[in-house]
Amino acid sequence: MDYYTLVLGFTFVLSYLYVIAKICGRGSKKLPPGPSPWPIIGSLHLLGAKPHGSLANLAKIYGPIMSLKLGQITTVVISSSTIAKQVLKTQDQAFSTRFIPDATHAHNHYQFSVVWLPVCPQWRTLRRIMNTNLFSSSRLDANQHLRSQKVKELIAYCDKCSQEGKVVDIGQVAFKTNLNLMSNTLFSKDLADPFSDSKDLFVAATDTSTSTVEWAMAEILKQPEIMKKVQVELAEIIGKGTLIEEVDVSRLTYLQCIIKETLRMHPPAPLLIPRRVDQDVELCGYIIPKGSQVLVNVWAIGRGFTLWEDPLLFKPERFWNSNIDMRGQDFELIPFGAGRRICPGYPLALRMIPVMLGSLLNSFNWTLEAGIVPRDLDMEEKFGLTLAKAQPLRAIPSPL
Repeated sequence: MDYYTLVLGFTFVLSYLYVIAKICGRGSKKLPPGPSPWPIIGSLHLLGAKPHGSLANLAKIYGPIMSLKLGQITTVVISSSTIAKQVLKTQDQAFSTRFIPDATHAHNHYQFSVVWLPVCPQWRTLRRIMNTNLFSSSRLDANQHLRSQKVKELIAYCDKCSQEGKVVDIGQVAFKTNLNLMSNTLFSKDLADPFSDSKDLFVAATDTSTSTVEWAMAEILKQPEIMKKVQVELAEIIGKGTLIEEVDVSRLTYLQCIIKETLRMHPPAPLLIPRRVDQDVELCGYIIPKGSQVLVNVWAIGRGFTLWEDPLLFKPERFWNSNIDMRGQDFELIPFGAGRRICPGYPLALRMIPVMLGSLLNSFNWTLEAGIVPRDLDMEEKFGLTLAKAQPLRAIPSPL
């Protein structure tokens, strides 16, 4: 068999399978609309390097609830706050099981993790322990002095860089500080060597608080007038050069607006953690088949033109007179998820982020390295475990 005959035969087989898939799809249960899948790969080829953005664009064609095949997995994507509320609150129980990645099967990790366990007695016990003994207000109040010490170390490091004219890698120092903030909250011990030159673990790993601090600083450096405005607030309420304490955060209205706006535009987990349905579920007149993966595109919700005025612009002022909260009750802004599977650590994140960000801004002025002008700052995203900046943010601190 010559080469051309082989190619022709292979093309015919693919075309045949595609037609069969289309015919079978017409007779199946009423799925939400979506792109027609190719054999074997489904619609994987449509995702690209930034699936959250690709899915947001597809939602403009197929609507706020759509279905597509990712390989052989039926995936339903939610891209509106109204339907997200239906999934994460009204029908929360039906959508409460996690879709478990293959990687978590190593050493049976998924059987012991509060993230991946189904809603069951073991999961309820773990959540109760976390809510009561780790992330309750009283417990966090009791050990806030440990986190305060880590912020002091961060500022001391930045002060040394300021004196020496050195550049600070915001993401790297934020990660190390956040890791030690977390480890001191849980174990009263550092897990990272603060601000060493080690780059095993620290360049590759980011988390919710780290990416949020880095994105917030990037947006502030891109619009210097925002830096001036928040520094005025900090000077008036806290005093210039004073480290922020957790009890101060409730009085810092503009700083809170900046954090909300950052999480609106740059949610750390843009598709949240995938969910799965264990039986057929009716949703908005469609049937979500048993075993389907369900994604909530909070990145698309946060940039929706029907919800937000000028959604692609970073404008903290949009939250000035807004009661929108981030604790899973207002579905226009759910960076930590909602319902019974909301991120259990969000109370700690909502303390750590403003304290770190506010202390950096109230202790130094910041400029971009190498004479980069604000309008030229690279704001490209890198999709991964969290939505990080593609290019690390490097800035120079100087005395206020």
